[in-house]
Amino acid sequence: MKKEKMKYYLKKNLISFVIGLILFGSLGAYAIVTFQSKDVSYENKSSGLSSNNVQGAIDELYEECTKVPAPGDTILDSVDVVTSGDGLYEDTYEEGRYFYKGVNVNNYITFNNEVWRIVSIEPDKTIKIMRNASIGDRASWDEGGESYGNNWARPTTLNTYLNGSYLTESLNSTAQSQIVSKDWSIGAVTYENNDLADQINDENGSIWNGKVALITMSEYIRSNSNQDSCGTYSLNQSNYSSCKNTTWMQNAGIYNWWILSPFAGSAHLVFQVFSDGNIFDTDGGMAQVRPSVYLSSSVKIVSGDGSQTNPYQIEI
Repeated sequence: MKKEKMKYYLKKNLISFVIGLILFGSLGAYAIVTFQSKDVSYENKSSGLSSNNVQGAIDELYEECTKVPAPGDTILDSVDVVTSGDGLYEDTYEEGRYFYKGVNVNNYITFNNEVWRIVSIEPDKTIKIMRNASIGDRASWDEGGESYGNNWARPTTLNTYLNGSYLTESLNSTAQSQIVSKDWSIGAVTYENNDLADQINDENGSIWNGKVALITMSEYIRSNSNQDSCGTYSLNQSNYSSCKNTTWMQNAGIYNWWILSPFAGSAHLVFQVFSDGNIFDTDGGMAQVRPSVYLSSSVKIVSGDGSQTNPYQIEI
């Protein structure tokens, strides 16, 4: 719909555009000669787009214009959904969800004056994001000694910290206004599960409501563009050395980091993602923390294209 409107507008205003250019002398004359011909040469030096006819020039001008979202757009308004390669995919497991998969994905977003990454777009249009880097020192998922636990809703030590002092002191007032309280899937994962749909159902079997948490194991798995070799927990473990190269979630600066999913076979083991691609179950000891939050559906893009050098800038 947006493309047809763009074409209509350009065609309708083409004569006015050319007449306006006449007022600027030789540039106007060149424009008349160019646009009156059925076979013209159009080349955009910055983008590399080229065409030899007016319609093609309009098409390619539209393509160039839509690379950067218009102010007030949501992510889905401005990003093409793909079915192969790196990019934003419609999820095949949970209706209405979209996930970024692959390594070279433009899912960078500025939040809390920091670099975060878009994990998914939810059915209710909220946006799940995860901090690109760890928040600092290694932290315990839960207290040490005999009190290690893997029930996030208990609440665990990390839950208490993230939804306490981290939320109120480390997130500025603007960031706090941009996030919403949501249901998070905290169900336990079976070791070496080779059925991702079953694993997702297990994760969704227990729910906690709050503002700050972590991503689940299935969300890590779904960030991988190589689903044939890395699309389940079991496959990822068999091919971890290569699977780490086909997901944007791997961060070379982080050796191991917590995810939200506990281990179904124990009351105190939870999972970590390691820099070599392995996902291990371990006690609630120490690992890096990459918080995750849900941005309100009212959040809009005001600038940026999602690239690392030009991340999305948002407001509510």
